[in-house]
Amino acid sequence: MHMTNSDTILLGDVGGTNARFAILKGGTIGPIEYIGVAGCPDISEAIRRYFDGLPESGSVKQAVLGLAGAVENGRCEITNCGWIVDVPTLQNTFGFHQVRLFNDFEALAWSLPHLRAADLFPIGGGASISRAPMLLVGPGTGFGASCLLTRNGRPVVVASEAGHSMLPGSSRREDEIIELLRNRFGHVSIERAVSGPGLVNIYEALAAVDGAAIPKRDGASITQAALNGSCSFSRSALDLFCAMLGTVSGNLALTFCARGGVYIAGGIVPRFPEYLARSEFRARFDAGGRYHAYLHDIPINVILRPDATFLGLKALTVGATAGDRDAP
Repeated sequence: MHMTNSDTILLGDVGGTNARFAILKGGTIGPIEYIGVAGCPDISEAIRRYFDGLPESGSVKQAVLGLAGAVENGRCEITNCGWIVDVPTLQNTFGFHQVRLFNDFEALAWSLPHLRAADLFPIGGGASISRAPMLLVGPGTGFGASCLLTRNGRPVVVASEAGHSMLPGSSRREDEIIELLRNRFGHVSIERAVSGPGLVNIYEALAAVDGAAIPKRDGASITQAALNGSCSFSRSALDLFCAMLGTVSGNLALTFCARGGVYIAGGIVPRFPEYLARSEFRARFDAGGRYHAYLHDIPINVILRPDATFLGLKALTVGATAGDRDAP
């Protein structure tokens, strides 16, 4: 079964903190509704809550969902909330004729060709190279990464679980922080530091390294205290977060030869793009040794458009072949 612009389709962007839903009808994306993941035992309950009071819910027979986890054989476990999402369950529960599941950053990458200058905040670099790989990274509840490639004149998106690869250290201070996190977690992945919970880990580890007593804070309050200058440890934590994001992004840009540009999304960085631009982020991104000039030329943009994932999901509803492996 193929989706067309005349169908009524459920679009969903499901992360570790929020599930966002909208209806695509006649090629137009309707209002996006947020539902807190913590208040629902599973995705079916979240969809039920979204459908409550939605007049066209009975006509929705197809769904395209972006999920914050690895998608295999029509099944995904949302990494940071534990929800299990699988095609047969959603079909049986809601009578959907077709369900397509994608990694959330795979879905978001499909939006890149549709973004305009007003949707982006540039952070240095030169001009992008046409048809070269475009890298997407983003810290949120976790850390996502994907790459949009061109093959035989057609776009192809490569999903990844790069957020669970090992976090590199670039200084003795970072090595000390990583050692503390290693004692706590064993394996120290990128998202143990470059994510919302990771920012908390950095903040607490910095205090432990310096032997300082600090108030308990979550990621949002650390960011706020850093931006308004009311807490030096919060400022140091956010500075280190930005620097580590630069190193990780530079490594991934080299991995994918992302001369088409690097795009930063997620629920954190779009809140402070100017701060990121003033931080060590770009210098750390460019610090590629013999490949400094190569990295220095790569343009970087922060995606400011909050519904960008839904643009990608819309692009996947018609004419896209990626993800067909997840269709029943």
